[in-house]
Amino acid sequence: MVDLIVKDREIKAGNRSKLIEVIETKVLPHFNFQSMTALALGQQWNKANAEQKKRLVDEFRLLLVRTYASALAAYAEQRLDFRPLRAKPTDTDVTVNVRVMQSGAQPVAIDYSMEKTSTGWKVYDVMVGGVSLVANYRTEFASTVRESGIEGLIKTLQTKNHSPSGAAAAGPADKK
Repeated sequence: MVDLIVKDREIKAGNRSKLIEVIETKVLPHFNFQSMTALALGQQWNKANAEQKKRLVDEFRLLLVRTYASALAAYAEQRLDFRPLRAKPTDTDVTVNVRVMQSGAQPVAIDYSMEKTSTGWKVYDVMVGGVSLVANYRTEFASTVRESGIEGLIKTLQTKNHSPSGAAAAGPADKK
């Protein structure tokens, strides 16, 4: 993925749709968005009906794609250091540790929590610097559901996903 970004002239020139296309084909098949959405909603997940769950997964997926695209668009001279995996062959839940190395700065830890599914290993949470993406969204989502219900959360996600500013206004990091 990183090699594609660094070597692709269209992506380097700022072609966001090409970047999203690469994310859709190379990255997304390795994520379990239903698990991520259910974890991010916590107990609220059980209050949603099947149609709402589908809409929530679709909107959360789009939010994460846009956020990920913005992060990758800013990618420059960093390199990734994949730490050795400590897992047994029988494990069904593992954490893949990656360090983003950049000149003149401390490494940034990115940990991918993964579960073994019938279709292979899938990411269900990402922790950046020890902070869980799912836990961050759980706080934000719980607040929105309390104020305006499941439909209100879906509308909030749709608004974020279709705003011109995109992922810049999408993440819980903005609330820190």
